[in-house]
Amino acid sequence: MLKQREGFTLIELLVVVSIIGLLSSIVLAGLNTARIKARGTKQRSDMIQVRTALEHYFLSNNSYPSTGGSWRAACPSYGGYANSGSNAWIPDLAPTYIPLLPTDPNANNAGGCYLYRSDGTNYKFLIHGTVQDISCPPIPSTTPFYDPNRSTTQCTLAIYSPGGSGW
Repeated sequence: MLKQREGFTLIELLVVVSIIGLLSSIVLAGLNTARIKARGTKQRSDMIQVRTALEHYFLSNNSYPSTGGSWRAACPSYGGYANSGSNAWIPDLAPTYIPLLPTDPNANNAGGCYLYRSDGTNYKFLIHGTVQDISCPPIPSTTPFYDPNRSTTQCTLAIYSPGGSGW
C-alpha cells in the first residue's frame, strides 16, 4: 500500500506565491493611480477655495492682497512664506477669508508648489510644475485652469484676474 502524501510540493508553493505577488502588484498599481487622482482633485479644490477667498477679499478691500508684483510661495525656493497672516504667501488672506492657505500636496524643493503674485489690482495663482493627474507634458489647452502664458510642458495650471493672465 502506498503512503499518502502530506503537505504541498515546492512547485505548488512557488505557484501560489507567484500568483499572490502578481495580484498584489496589480492592487498597488491601482492604489498609486488613485493617490495621483486624489492629489489632483485636492489641487483643483484648493484653487477654487483660494479664488473664492480672493474675491471676498476684493469685495471687502477693493483690491487683491498685494505681493508688490513678485511671486510668493510656501516652498523654500520662493521664500518659504507662512500660510497665514501678513507674512503669508498670499498676505492677509488667512485667517480672515480662508482658515489657512493650502499647501500643494505635490510640493518639492525644485520650485514645484503653489505660487501667487499680485499688484493689488490683478492677481495670478499657479499650481506650478506639480500637476500629475492629467497628461503632462503637454497640458492640453482645453484643460480647466489652463494657463495660456505658460508652456504646455511646464505642468502648470492657473487662476487669474483678467490683468494677471500675462504674468
